Amino acid sequence: MEKYIVTGGSRLHGKVTISGAKNAAVAILPATVLARDVCVLENIPNISDVTALLNILRALGARVRLLDKTTVEIDTTHLTEPVVPHELAKPLRASYYFLGALLGRCGRADVSLPGGCNFGGVRPIDQHIKGFRALGAEVSVNYGMVHMTSEALVGEHIYFDVVSVGATMNVMLAAVKARGVTILENAAKEPHIVDLANFLNSMGADIRGAGTDVIKIHGVDVLHGTEYSIIPDQIEAGTYMVAAAATGGDVLVENVIPKHLESIIDKLRRAGATVEEFDDAVRVSRTGRLQHVNVKTMPHPGFPTDMQPQMTTMLCCAEGTSIVSEGVWDNRFKYVDELRKMGANIQVDGKVAVVEGVERLTGAPVKALDLRAGAAMLIAGLMADGITEVEEIHHIERGYSSLVDKLRSLGADIRKVSYDDDPLREAL
Repeated sequence: MEKYIVTGGSRLHGKVTISGAKNAAVAILPATVLARDVCVLENIPNISDVTALLNILRALGARVRLLDKTTVEIDTTHLTEPVVPHELAKPLRASYYFLGALLGRCGRADVSLPGGCNFGGVRPIDQHIKGFRALGAEVSVNYGMVHMTSEALVGEHIYFDVVSVGATMNVMLAAVKARGVTILENAAKEPHIVDLANFLNSMGADIRGAGTDVIKIHGVDVLHGTEYSIIPDQIEAGTYMVAAAATGGDVLVENVIPKHLESIIDKLRRAGATVEEFDDAVRVSRTGRLQHVNVKTMPHPGFPTDMQPQMTTMLCCAEGTSIVSEGVWDNRFKYVDELRKMGANIQVDGKVAVVEGVERLTGAPVKALDLRAGAAMLIAGLMADGITEVEEIHHIERGYSSLVDKLRSLGADIRKVSYDDDPLREAL
């Protein structure tokens, strides 16, 4: 068991380099099984979700070789059984991308229902299953396993009842090997969907329209190996941008695609931060007091739901009243109770949080309830007076590469300790 100990009060200064996008990597890694060949992936983030997916690939019979800290070679020529058991799937939600990838390659997939973050509500995969069935797969769910078989996938016109990033990507993985043309309507438009499509196209797929709400996929018989570099992580970048503004710092965030950050930049500017945009970097600084701002999360290109906890935390010390509305997930405000321990004044009614700005937060023991809520707790600790202890940090390490080193390089007072090494616990 480990936790972060954060001593607040330091303004973040300096520059930080953003790693590869988690949400792209976790779909692209399963997609390599479609190649029956060797793929080399660059700009892979060093996070626990990636480690879990590489372990699944090894269990399926792939040969995995790390070429350096951010580059991996994956040979999926010889797979064994297309089965992903519960023990390997439970650490992360993205294990479900093996459903589409294995179905496309083998005509069969047996994958445990996914784990990952629990926001307090159900995160169903019904739209995934709807898409697979439309392509001709027989799907059943028994004892926590999703079983799918198909003698031949056939392209179809599929309309998603709700905008779903996971379903869009998963059905895309299966459809690239289906006979004929598949049209996905009401598709999600996030940058990582475009990145997955670009990766598949580099393997020989024929996908058009990714990044719009209609994606057209012409099925192909064979995909081949490729070398590909994953896009920078939009949410990691946004997290450091918000941390810079929250602490009144001045941070150059490098290796980003500024267009992917437009909605985040807009809210930071409205909250009183100064944001300068460059070709592949943004600089965030703040001198005056934070100002209240209203935020509503929406599918891309709207404000991303994965930035909602971080932005809400920053607004805890903004002047006036901010209203944060969650337009994607139910019950994503569970972390608010942790912020209240630190002196935040937040009232939640369903999918809306009313944030009354306070002068300061104070350090307290808190928990990382999920990945992005955990990042929010770190931002709160950086803002707060005194010491904040953040427990259950395995959630945070699912999505942030070299977090402690990066924050320390910006002047943050943060360290990771084992419970056995914790002097405060020993003193008690």
